[in-house]
Amino acid sequence: MARVAKAALVKGPGGVGDANHPVEIAPGVANKAKVRQPGRRGPQKLPTKVAVTVRYSPEVLDYFKATGDGWQTRMNDVLRRHVEEQLRHQQHRAA
Repeated sequence: MARVAKAALVKGPGGVGDANHPVEIAPGVANKAKVRQPGRRGPQKLPTKVAVTVRYSPEVLDYFKATGDGWQTRMNDVLRRHVEEQLRHQQHRAA
């Protein structure tokens, strides 16, 4: 017996989806499908960041949090630019 996917649409005449005709899925295929829960991200394909616990002064956190959503990314960008500047400065002194 084939399983039926509720959200899948069959293309009708003219390529238009028809919600009244769900797509049949081969047995066993639906069990193997990975379902992502709403609001949950899957694993990163290429992990680029490391989770750590740090302590910042309240003034620093207040400043970045006041900039709205994405404050952690902006904080990371500021720290990355500082590191790049320090590395350039060190290379300049070594030359």
